[in-house]
Amino acid sequence: MRQALVAAHEARGRGEVPVGTCIVNGDQMLAVAGNRTRTDQDPTAHAEVVALREAARRVSNYRLIDAVVYSTIEPCVMCAGALIQARVRRLVFGARDERAGAVESRFKVCDTDFLNHRIEITAGVLEEECRELMQDFFRERRLAKGLSEPPALAGGQSQNRLR
Repeated sequence: MRQALVAAHEARGRGEVPVGTCIVNGDQMLAVAGNRTRTDQDPTAHAEVVALREAARRVSNYRLIDAVVYSTIEPCVMCAGALIQARVRRLVFGARDERAGAVESRFKVCDTDFLNHRIEITAGVLEEECRELMQDFFRERRLAKGLSEPPALAGGQSQNRLR
């Protein structure tokens, strides 16, 4: 998870939402990536997807059946689906994404009965550090825009976007 946090800090330095992902297989590091959506002008360039692409290239196989994925934030629907397609063995993530998390918070994509693969899940690893990185990033963005609180969504809900 520490490598994923380094990647998240690097993403933040590029003006990206600070999410980082690290993929390992045994003692071999396959990939480390941070979000690149703005950098690459690519809506699919979330840290998990970028890291999955690199890991698959490194092993010359789109199936990463023994891989463990570490992500600083609970993956979104797209990323959770990509983890299933890659057949990763285990996902370890830091902070939950209460707004759009697709592993435990909003959806349970990685443990759905009708899909053909299940992923072992470990949540809350370095949770406070991962959450604080995201909160600080968005707090700074709001302050730069002259806002002290997150903008309200329809129905009065607070908007707290993680990606």
